[in-house]
Amino acid sequence: MAKTTVYLPHELELRLEAEASATGVSKAELVRRGFAMLLDTSDRPDNDAPLPVFRSGRTRDAAEMRDEIYQQIKQRSGRR
Repeated sequence: MAKTTVYLPHELELRLEAEASATGVSKAELVRRGFAMLLDTSDRPDNDAPLPVFRSGRTRDAAEMRDEIYQQIKQRSGRR
């Protein structure tokens, strides 16, 4: 785990202390849970945008693509 310092307003610190005391869960664990809830429900778009798809006009299966790549590698290695 990484250590992070967070400054809380006094009222929020009191509420956190009361919740930790009432539930028997550490303040640190409550803060971790709160951060996880916030980040899990975020509406921010993921950076995992799909890769663009280009249409060449014809489809190829995996074997055809593999063969074409192999041929390209073979041709390029022969040029050296």
